[in-house]
Amino acid sequence: MARRLQGKVALITGGARGIGAAAARLFSMHGAKVVIADIRSDLGRSVSEQIQLESGHPVSYVQCDVVSDSDMQNAVDTAVSMHGKLDIMYNNAGIAEKKKVGILSVEREVFRKVFDVNVYGSFLAAKHAARVMVPRKSGTILLTGSVATESYGFATHTYTASKHAVVGLAKSLCVELGEFGIRVNCISPFGVATPMCEESMGLDEKALEEMFTAMGNLKGVVLKPKNVAEVALNLVSDESRYLSGLNLLVDGGFCLKSSA
Repeated sequence: MARRLQGKVALITGGARGIGAAAARLFSMHGAKVVIADIRSDLGRSVSEQIQLESGHPVSYVQCDVVSDSDMQNAVDTAVSMHGKLDIMYNNAGIAEKKKVGILSVEREVFRKVFDVNVYGSFLAAKHAARVMVPRKSGTILLTGSVATESYGFATHTYTASKHAVVGLAKSLCVELGEFGIRVNCISPFGVATPMCEESMGLDEKALEEMFTAMGNLKGVVLKPKNVAEVALNLVSDESRYLSGLNLLVDGGFCLKSSA
């Protein structure tokens, strides 16, 4: 297998499960030295050890709450101290509300928590990645958006607003950091049956996949975490060296169908 990330160092937040874990596994299989940053310490260590056994490449875990400036700084510094550099920052950590409610029922604390994790967490990830990438004039930052940035009524107001902010942040960073050879992009997937989605919607993996398949435009295909990870691999690899400022929808045409 051609190792498309050979020699690269990647830090993945929210890497202990779901899309983050799928990306950690795929990046490692393609030769990257991966550092998983997550708040789930037991799961993070277990997943990192398992992936390292599978790929034969270094995979480590660092405890990290993405809303903590010091935690994110430590995660980046750990990757650099272990491997001498940071080539890829994939900020995949995110949360959603437990239930969909109307505008009159949105609670301030829920709103604040979603924005803290999804937006401020993305900001801190980009900030500390840029801190070590700018001097090297090289690197790529990948943030996680959502199909909710292009289709409406699919998700809650708070989650939708937070993901719009993430896409806006990525585009703004693209302009600033392009001067230093740093690329910034977003991946915005359609519904994926991840643990986060299961928790927020109160459905198991099978039920979620059936629901998303029924809603989706592209029939005969079930969107899995590994499919999103494959798109992430393309965006962070050198084959995409001139792609920046992109909000890449991984939605099988859902947004086109919903706007028709």
